[in-house]
Amino acid sequence: MTAEARLREQICLLAKSMFDRGLTSGSTGNISAKTEDGGLLVSPTGTSFGRLDPARLSRFDADGNHVEGDKPTKEMPLHSAFYDTRSTAGAVVHLHSCHSVALSMMPDVDEDNFLPPLTPYGIMKLGRVKLLPFFLPGDPAMGEAVRGLAGKRSAVMLANHGPVVAGKDVEAACNAIEELEDTARLAMLTRSVHPRGLTEAEVRALITKFDVEWDG
Repeated sequence: MTAEARLREQICLLAKSMFDRGLTSGSTGNISAKTEDGGLLVSPTGTSFGRLDPARLSRFDADGNHVEGDKPTKEMPLHSAFYDTRSTAGAVVHLHSCHSVALSMMPDVDEDNFLPPLTPYGIMKLGRVKLLPFFLPGDPAMGEAVRGLAGKRSAVMLANHGPVVAGKDVEAACNAIEELEDTARLAMLTRSVHPRGLTEAEVRALITKFDVEWDG
């Protein structure tokens, strides 16, 4: 099996795992990953994470031309913005996960640091998550908003829509976006009881020990 064939299988396997656990539903969400030759494999538009076909993934060459497979997701500007501004990005995942969307609707959420510091892992895997305003689905302005961050964030939350995370590879991106949803779920579950989160000193210790991107 070639490296690209393995990547195709991995994309579909991870997408189905997220679908099966309710992290995105219906035909929502999209996923992409870089190939060895600098191209991209992308989930097609209107497809379900639970039923992606490795052979029908959209294929782009290194110049950004769609050369094979079904028509790509309409959120391509969002994916391209991460690849163009973050040299370390090897994959991008976007979900419509329930708890993160719910948290984005709360009136007191911190737009510059969307996730409260409840556990070490949200900080270690995501750094600070930027809450972006609401855009119509497929609006190229979402990509422009990500470009405006100049590559300083690996994850953003689209208000009333869903999270988008870039990782070094497709497994890392999927792990990170699952951590984002888990942290948002904890935040919603404990919201009414004012939980004891990590202190500023504890957050700084994590940032230092694990070399977390934070101050950008």
